[in-house]
Amino acid sequence: MTWIYTLLSNRSILKLLLIVNILGTIYGYYWYGWQLKDTPAIFLPFVPDSPTASLFFVFVLIAFLLKKNWPLIEALAIVTLFKYGIWAVVMNVLVFMVKGEIDGIGLMLVFSHLAMAIQGVLYAPFYRFRWWHLIVTAIWTLHNDVIDYVFFMLPRYHMLDLYIPEIGYFTFWLSIFSVAIAYYFGVRHNRKTLKINL
Repeated sequence: MTWIYTLLSNRSILKLLLIVNILGTIYGYYWYGWQLKDTPAIFLPFVPDSPTASLFFVFVLIAFLLKKNWPLIEALAIVTLFKYGIWAVVMNVLVFMVKGEIDGIGLMLVFSHLAMAIQGVLYAPFYRFRWWHLIVTAIWTLHNDVIDYVFFMLPRYHMLDLYIPEIGYFTFWLSIFSVAIAYYFGVRHNRKTLKINL
């Protein structure tokens, strides 16, 4: 398995991932644009979930390229990348089940968000966050759930409106599971040193 750490530590791979995540973040904020126009200013930081998750990872990658670690950002990145990556995959599968079809954009969302979840976990051995970083992240994540399902700031899938209570319940437990994933891969497991190679 050491080959995978060598690959992940490759400077060209890190730069490529940085570019991909920057572009994905920009597109994500654009995708949320119409919803953000209707969002009260106080809720703005909590609405564009996926692009904010990839933005956290952008800063993680920048830190890696500078041979640094920013632990709180790393904790926020792995939890939100996994949570919103898996959440978007499940929501688009539900859209397919309700509509009986999925379009090209839906497929793109499935694969891009699955990649989000995977990349967050793949780099976990290189993170340096501790318990308190994870506690702060858990508070942020669960607070975001409250904003989404108490104040109804969740991403809008109108064809799933009838299932919002069930989606909210699923999302809460997905948040808990995502924090557990971050603990398991980022705190409990043996940590690796990121030795960037050409």
